Amino acid sequence: MKKIRLAIRRYFGFSQSEVNGFLLLICIMVLLTAAPFLFHAFYTPTFNIQTTSDRQTLDSLVAQLEARQPERSNSFYKRPIAALRPFNPNQLTAEEWQAFGVPKFLAQRILNYRNKVGDFSYKAELGRIYDFPDSIFQRFYPYIQLPEEKPARFSRSQNVAHNERPTLEPNWNNNRPPRERFILAPFNINTADTTQLKQIRGIGSKLSARIVKYRDGLGGIYSIEQLKEVYGLQPEVIDSLHKYTFVPDVYAPQQLSLNTATADELKMHPYISSNAARAIVAYREQHGKYERLEDVQKVRLVSAEMFEKLRPYLQL
Repeated sequence: MKKIRLAIRRYFGFSQSEVNGFLLLICIMVLLTAAPFLFHAFYTPTFNIQTTSDRQTLDSLVAQLEARQPERSNSFYKRPIAALRPFNPNQLTAEEWQAFGVPKFLAQRILNYRNKVGDFSYKAELGRIYDFPDSIFQRFYPYIQLPEEKPARFSRSQNVAHNERPTLEPNWNNNRPPRERFILAPFNINTADTTQLKQIRGIGSKLSARIVKYRDGLGGIYSIEQLKEVYGLQPEVIDSLHKYTFVPDVYAPQQLSLNTATADELKMHPYISSNAARAIVAYREQHGKYERLEDVQKVRLVSAEMFEKLRPYLQL
């Protein structure tokens, strides 16, 4: 031991007390390292005596929790359900829908559909409501007091040709006069506000505001295809925008002057990055004013694809 102490003292330059402390620290580290192995070797936990009974108790609790889990996942649609009876979906209130087992949000969506589009005219039309569960619709189907198929629309030309009295579509709501169906006329996308945009199914307050903000940032939309660039628009919503919006044949968006616009003004456009804006201004300062719009493609950061998108927004 003396030789070990002397070797440690010479190697590390310790004093006698430092050598003693070093050796004590080494012993403590060895004991701590071996402690877990010694614990498991010499200690038998008392709770192992009742392992079998405890396991049975735990298994019973797990089985009860698993049995309750489906009820929790389906509780969204579970509520006290009234017995079904023949009904007209054009006459039910939100409370009556909920009494039949329809969630509150879906009952309100049905009423919104009736207010915007009009009354249901045949059974399958109810099942077309967005997010309407097929299981609920199949349960309702035999009790819906509407035709199986979509009724034929009234043709004025045919009746006039045969000198017949015009026949109107049947009114399936006996308590109210027939409601005029709402028909959305196409509107100019560059003058539309959020209220008009929200008339399109699938567009709410956030999406309508996002479309208007992006349109104004561009300086106007020259092609409906540009709406695909708006974040968060689903393909079916874009299809509806194609159907219900248009760009006038004679329309020129707001334009940026290549020869007078500053880098800060250029980078405000969604198609121009900060680096590209600085490069466009730097090229103009080094080589003089742009003589043609195409000359901006001499700037390395302006690709041919970027220029084609920007062309309607540029002027000299």
